[in-house]
Amino acid sequence: MTILDKIIAHKTEEVAATKGTVDVTALQRQATAMPKPPSLRQALLDAPGGGIIAEFKRRSPSKGSINASAKLADIVPAYERAGATAISVLADSTFFGGSVEDVAEACRLTRCPVLFKEFVIDEVQLFQARAAGASAVLLIAAAIGCERCHRLAAKAKAIGLEVLLEIHGADELPAYNTDIDIIGVNNRDLKSFVTDPERSLHLLPSLPPEAVCISESGLLDPVDGRRLLRMGYNGLLVGEAFMRTADPANALRRYLTVVKA
Repeated sequence: MTILDKIIAHKTEEVAATKGTVDVTALQRQATAMPKPPSLRQALLDAPGGGIIAEFKRRSPSKGSINASAKLADIVPAYERAGATAISVLADSTFFGGSVEDVAEACRLTRCPVLFKEFVIDEVQLFQARAAGASAVLLIAAAIGCERCHRLAAKAKAIGLEVLLEIHGADELPAYNTDIDIIGVNNRDLKSFVTDPERSLHLLPSLPPEAVCISESGLLDPVDGRRLLRMGYNGLLVGEAFMRTADPANALRRYLTVVKA
């Protein structure tokens, strides 16, 4: 069983437990009553030379602890001041040490668009994301398949969420449709969790020309990030390169200096 298989199996149990304890209808009402959040897609398009989605992440299944004591109140506003285009916040607890409450807190701490970073398999998670104040939600083609991506993307758009579709290869592009706002090419192999930024370069010619596209994972070297932006990507999602340092916002500032050079 791969790491992705383990995560999805656990997420299936977790979602079932949530639906058994939460009033889903009330949660949906709360979600649809939220004010309109800032657009992640537009923020990327407006960022000169491409934007950085700076991620708040305490740990990962492949790397273990990254910054276990990290506090949102210290890092999220500092990310914004340092020049982040948007903020990504992990909502998974078991494997990444995040929570829905973390996403909600981040939304209160910044004016930047916030990405609800989660292994979304069910619409109840979309309601959680929107109720927390998130601007966009992640859908992973490798985790849920084309049909469910289309169904969940349509539901997300109906409740005011933008959709970031994550792919790992051209074979997953059928999951893209007009309900998708951004395509993210993940440089991480979700079976082995090994990263290779060359994946984004190889896939770029296959991406729909009208799509807003970002590169995700493994972008520890800002020189790699600069190359991808110059090749045509609209943004980069970077987490570990910042979160492993004593001052993530300053690491972002230094990263941007190289990327924008």
